Amino acid sequence: MSRTLSAALGLALAAGLAALPTAAAAAPVQGYTASAYAGSAAEDADNQAFFEAVMKSALAKQAAAPFLKAVVVTYDASSAPTFRTQIAQSAQIWNSSVSNVQLRSGSAADFRYYEGNDARGSYASTDGHGRGYIFLDYKQNRQYNSTRVTAHETGHVLGLPDHYSGPCSELMSGGGPGTTCTNPYPNSAERSRVNSLWSRG
Repeated sequence: MSRTLSAALGLALAAGLAALPTAAAAAPVQGYTASAYAGSAAEDADNQAFFEAVMKSALAKQAAAPFLKAVVVTYDASSAPTFRTQIAQSAQIWNSSVSNVQLRSGSAADFRYYEGNDARGSYASTDGHGRGYIFLDYKQNRQYNSTRVTAHETGHVLGLPDHYSGPCSELMSGGGPGTTCTNPYPNSAERSRVNSLWSRG
């Protein structure tokens, strides 16, 4: 997918994303993209900001319940009803893969899921001020395994960067291995990295 946005596309996107929260004004980070796109330093920085905002929010809530062994990150999927099953499966996959952080559905959310049409595909986005969301694109989720897309984007929330040149066995290789790759599970290195990032919780 091309990351170059024409003026016409920019207008279309502005109209299409108007219903999203203020975080939508920020450029998306780390989209579920084919291997032809290698990412950028700006996207890496934005993705890191999203992860840090989610961690800060989750740790602040955990301070009220310090006896918990794992940090609980709360998500709200109410604005992505089409992908309710895939979001729940993605959370289950991550919860069974790591021990230092757990994903839970709830109203006091650390991040949210949205759905719709976007030429950029699915992506994680943040405004850099503590608000973030995952956008799930209809067309892309018909082309690629939807649970893999959702688990991949959720991996960004947990602190993992894209690695498009990786194999299908690597969740964060995203669309790099092509549409035939249906693996929704993080590999051992990805699981270890997430546990390490959240260990201080």
